[in-house]
Amino acid sequence: MSGEKGKTFIKLPKHLREAQISTERTHLISDPAKKPRQRYVQKDGKCNVHHGNVQETYRYLSDLFTTLVDLRWRLSLFIFTLVYVVNWLFFGFLWWLIALIRGDLVHGDEEGWTPCVENLNSFVSAFLFSIETETTIGYGYRVITEKCPEGIILLLVQAILGSIVNAMMVGCMFVKISQPKNRAETLMFSHKAVISVRDNKMCLMFRVGDLRNSHIVEASIRAKLIRSQQTKEGEFIPLNQTDINIGFDTGDDRLFLVSPLIISHEINEKSPFWEMSLAQMEKEEFEIVVILEGMVEATGMTCQARSSYLDTEVLWGYRFTPVLSLEKGFYEVDYNNFHDVYETNTPTCSAKELAVKHRDGALLPTLSLLSPEPKMHTFDTLTAHLITAAD
Repeated sequence: MSGEKGKTFIKLPKHLREAQISTERTHLISDPAKKPRQRYVQKDGKCNVHHGNVQETYRYLSDLFTTLVDLRWRLSLFIFTLVYVVNWLFFGFLWWLIALIRGDLVHGDEEGWTPCVENLNSFVSAFLFSIETETTIGYGYRVITEKCPEGIILLLVQAILGSIVNAMMVGCMFVKISQPKNRAETLMFSHKAVISVRDNKMCLMFRVGDLRNSHIVEASIRAKLIRSQQTKEGEFIPLNQTDINIGFDTGDDRLFLVSPLIISHEINEKSPFWEMSLAQMEKEEFEIVVILEGMVEATGMTCQARSSYLDTEVLWGYRFTPVLSLEKGFYEVDYNNFHDVYETNTPTCSAKELAVKHRDGALLPTLSLLSPEPKMHTFDTLTAHLITAAD
């Protein structure tokens, strides 16, 4: 494996090396003079946006369940423990207060005295009885008597409120554990996007793959171009979002993601890259956000994976290395080559200019040099034909 710094190449087959692909028109859209820019979406899919100066914070409390689920794990575990401890302490205090008002703490050990709760003689024992009541442990040492109506009412209230607390807190933890965002960790996007010619048309391409044997059901993919824009009236729109068509009208955006797929965007009249040549694109600053969505086969929950490509991560004049091979009885995917690319002869003009050249017949039909078999004979083959003809 060899190549320039920052690029990954593989050793091509012999007939492709003999074709002497010209590299004068293959470029990486990466100007060393460009300063590093902030991403809108990180490579791992996290959105690099922070919400500040939010005045109406009460809106978070109106959807308390989602707020609890969105918290970090350490804060979620702290709140989970705190809610239960406070709940037990609160009802333990009420049980102790009933015992104090009835005089059970003073006369509990006297013969003939019927306490509200047997063997409850301190706040600690009231706290332990509260835990036993809410968790239905039932050790049998502390029990409520039938001659305590206020205790019976408190028992009902604690049982009902305890069930509500259990449902909410256990539900939050279950949803947090089973969040499908963890499933997105095994969905892969290529490190780079490439631009090259497919079927005499300029295309922007990137590769996606799924590492698990359980598949993403109803998988679909879409892409957005993020770049600042100024309108004709002079209005400046930061981080304007433009749709990139990757097969919405043809159904190619709906994927059967069993093996890695190369997602292709045809650069046509409706594409934001239609009039961009290599020279023009090198001056642009943009980000391409790709979003893969689908349902997890095991749970049926919706999963979304995201990634992005800066303008410096778009390779002009490259193609992806094949990763699928036919073995005995099955197909094998080599993920070692998942991110690998190789150079291919690609014109530096815009897709619009390329289409004009095709219409005018100015472009030779031998644009694609990567044919399955070379159409030229070697010197030894020609010599063999001449000897046979002479005989």
